[in-house]
Amino acid sequence: MTKQHPAWSPYDNNGGTCVAIAGADYCVIAADTRMSTGYSILTRDYSKICKLADKCVMASSGFQADVKALQKLLAARHLIYQHQHNKQMSCPGMAQLLSNTLYYKRFFPYYSFNVLGGLDNEGKGCVYTYDAVGSYERVGYSSQGSGFTLIMPFLDNQLKSPSPLLLPAQDAVTPLSEAEAVDLVKTCFASATERDIYTANKLEIVVLNKGGIHREYMELRKD
Repeated sequence: MTKQHPAWSPYDNNGGTCVAIAGADYCVIAADTRMSTGYSILTRDYSKICKLADKCVMASSGFQADVKALQKLLAARHLIYQHQHNKQMSCPGMAQLLSNTLYYKRFFPYYSFNVLGGLDNEGKGCVYTYDAVGSYERVGYSSQGSGFTLIMPFLDNQLKSPSPLLLPAQDAVTPLSEAEAVDLVKTCFASATERDIYTANKLEIVVLNKGGIHREYMELRKD
């Protein structure tokens, strides 16, 4: 009888959860800092949030090796754009670039699930949510990662984004103030960390507004 070997996979899922909320003049992006594989914790202090431009930030969960490769490629493409146009890419432009980059690799995808947040050309908050092969949508709020199924119903209940099928098209930004949005994100993660073993340790919150980018942290469960 031949010995059976487990099938090798080029992918892993390192867990973690990301959330983004867009407001009238701000955007809040948050993610936990635990990175796991199976039932092992690789590190308790890994940032899943990457600044792509002055008004654009990406949070990613999934396979963190693919996420790193994706971040490096986006940084290189953005640098080329800056040399050619003598300005930084806008958040909607970066959203399209991310979609094109993911779709280009659709036959051997980056195993990363991304939310992109920032301010658009009018200074309004914007959030873009993606699948692994580049399909994306501009929304008022979104979540990705291992805690997605716990957090998204709660956000739907609290924020109730208008249907994209409504005509005329409704504004997707949420009615909350910046402080209320930050508090809502903290509540989401405090709840998700009780039920999801891959979401824990520390919450990193990035807030973008006309004053720039600032970060804050909140302790989560450590077990």
